[in-house]
Amino acid sequence: MSDDSVSEIEVEEAITYKDRSFLSKSDQKSTRAWLKPLFLGAGLGIAIAFGGMGVLSRLSPRQPSVVADKKVNPAMTVTIATVETARVFRTLKTTGTVAAHDLIPVLPQTNGLQIKSIPEDVKEGTFVKKGQVLAVLDGSILQSQINQAKADVESKQADLAAKQADLASNKAIVQQKQADLAQAKARLEEAAKNYQRYQKLADSGTISKQELDTRSYAVKTAVEVVNLSQENVRSAQANIGSAQAIINKAKADVKSSAAKVQQLQTQLGQTVVRSPVAGIIAEKLARVGDVTGVPPQTQVGTVIGGTQKLFSIIRDEKLELQAKVPEIQLNQVKIGASVQITSDVDQRVRSQGRVREIQPQVNDQRREATVKIDLPPTTLLKPGMFANAAITTNSGIKIVVPQKAVQSQADSSVIVFTLSSEDIVRSQKVELGDPANDDKVEIKSGLQLGDRVVVDGAGYLKDGDKVRVAI
Repeated sequence: MSDDSVSEIEVEEAITYKDRSFLSKSDQKSTRAWLKPLFLGAGLGIAIAFGGMGVLSRLSPRQPSVVADKKVNPAMTVTIATVETARVFRTLKTTGTVAAHDLIPVLPQTNGLQIKSIPEDVKEGTFVKKGQVLAVLDGSILQSQINQAKADVESKQADLAAKQADLASNKAIVQQKQADLAQAKARLEEAAKNYQRYQKLADSGTISKQELDTRSYAVKTAVEVVNLSQENVRSAQANIGSAQAIINKAKADVKSSAAKVQQLQTQLGQTVVRSPVAGIIAEKLARVGDVTGVPPQTQVGTVIGGTQKLFSIIRDEKLELQAKVPEIQLNQVKIGASVQITSDVDQRVRSQGRVREIQPQVNDQRREATVKIDLPPTTLLKPGMFANAAITTNSGIKIVVPQKAVQSQADSSVIVFTLSSEDIVRSQKVELGDPANDDKVEIKSGLQLGDRVVVDGAGYLKDGDKVRVAI
């Protein structure tokens, strides 16, 4: 049978009996007339198709070997991890404000002096050493007062010297008076002895009574001289006491003036305001030109004990997080518990703190207590900043996988890709728990110990992918 005859039969068979029933015999003849070119074209196409099949049949012995030599590459190379157990810490999540652990106010030790200069490197946020100069006050007025006080001391010292000279003179007078008294007493003793001798002579009638009276008068005169000399000694001694009192007062005046000089010199030394501790400058309230003790109107609230605060320093750079914990959860927090510190604003913040204090008073409106958490030294956190805190409450051994193995889905579910023995991955829904150490996360359900999960490359896989495991 020729290709043309085959084509005619096939085309005619393509026309169903039902279709032919609608055609009259004349219509069928006319149809065959215009179908002849179609039959010829169809026949030619079928011949070409058979010819192509012949070519393929001649190539078929070599084709399987080509296909056999071509290997199917895996979807990608991945790393895997085995589901294991680890210690997982339960946490209480809260928020708080960063504050200084110990904020030290720097006050001027001398009021009424103008701030003369402030070093350029003394700024808020800079670190200062203990004893470092923070500001210099104008000490010209104090220097003038010191000079005047020194002159006063010199004047009082000169007056004291004069008083001491007077005392020495009075002491000399006392000595002279005492000598006169001694001489008068000697004369009285001699007169008394003569009277006694003449008394015996008068009793024996050797001398007259008139001569005895003369000796008696001499004794009386000597007694009066002794009494006068004693009075002169007492008077001279009284002068010494008075002079000594004057000298003591002069000495006190000199000491007082010298103390005033010392006080002014101390105040002059205090015109250099130094940092009392090492730490970070939290506040710089002092300005060149301000007068200590007279704060500007904008700084009325910075007066402490009647003295203007010039600076505030965070001692030793120590910060704390003052976290708020609801009253009903307060019993879960323990002193010394570790705390993970993070920030929604700065993803670099990831510090490990520790609970130092739980304030005993609970806010009666919000029913919250403040928990103070010590923070490690860092430049990322500053007083006044807002931070998150995950306070560790307890811990236990749980099933964990690497955090990178966990993939979040659009429907809020979470999956991991497990690996079969044929290196085919299957997606597995899991329920997450709390984070663990070493960037691992707890798996509450969905996996068993020993399961192998994809870690690196998990984000690029789909269920059923074939992978190559990196060694």
